[in-house]
Amino acid sequence: MATGSTDPLDRLRTLLELQDAAPPSRRMLVIVNPYATTVSDRLKNLVLYALRGRYEVHAVDTERPNHATVLCREAAQEGYDVVVAFGGDGTVNEAANGLVGSDTPLCCLPGGRTNVYCRILGMPVDVVDATEHLLGLAHDFRPQRVDLGRVNDRHFLFSAGLGLDASVVQRVDAHPRLKARVGEYYYAWTAARTLTRNYLRRPPRLRVELDGETVAGVTVIVQNAALYTYFGDRPVHLGEGASLTSGDLAGVILQRASPLDVPTITWRALSRRARVAGHRRVHGFDGVRSMRVRSADERALPLQVDGDHVGDVAEAEVAVVAGGLMVVA
Repeated sequence: MATGSTDPLDRLRTLLELQDAAPPSRRMLVIVNPYATTVSDRLKNLVLYALRGRYEVHAVDTERPNHATVLCREAAQEGYDVVVAFGGDGTVNEAANGLVGSDTPLCCLPGGRTNVYCRILGMPVDVVDATEHLLGLAHDFRPQRVDLGRVNDRHFLFSAGLGLDASVVQRVDAHPRLKARVGEYYYAWTAARTLTRNYLRRPPRLRVELDGETVAGVTVIVQNAALYTYFGDRPVHLGEGASLTSGDLAGVILQRASPLDVPTITWRALSRRARVAGHRRVHGFDGVRSMRVRSADERALPLQVDGDHVGDVAEAEVAVVAGGLMVVA
């Protein structure tokens, strides 16, 4: 959508002026994370006003962790035609956990810094473009089923991890202002610091049981989709083979973390041609439907799902939930 201004608020006002007068035909619940990186009251109100041109919109702000999950369970019971998560990947994950197994489709509006699931679904990551896309979906509404991953009692949309990456996420989440201000560079700094302090000497050890074999390591990352995350606009590739409709999982097991190995693994993750699974200290896997991860030294393992730390566990049962979520994008 071309306009004379790059300001998102001005562009939304232009979008409102261009709308036709088609009456709303579908009930939409918009779940807003008011603390998300790019969500402001003015932007939220303009987005909601634009959406009301094509949908019967009800909006609710989240007030506490897992509030979106509760709201989505209620929305599925009340028969909403679509639920839109307006926030970052954590908000979308919570919404998905409330809709899993239901016929109510999920969509998302980008309100975080990275917005991985929006990208995977093919949604624009500019909030004005995404709003315009949602308006268009009112006339081309075709929900489809996609896979989810599950780790213990928590579902994930694109990735889960135990070990180093979860430790990094835990430390980043403890400083939300720096996370919002510095973004991926704060992640990189925190990763280097966490590696030096916690994973060079006596790191937490884990064992992964999959396909009849046991692999030892310090970190396992499981993916339900092709990409692990993004560093700015550059996709980060780790596991290979899984997609939202493949019915299986893929990922990597980092067998050790050392100053010699991590830089080359990082280079492979950001490279367009090199493969992380080809590194001599990385065990790659794909085509897996279930697996078990256990602590090898009686220390609890940090766990992250879709980029949010959700606690520490001694053991994790991981599985794919084929066709477990309805989405529209």
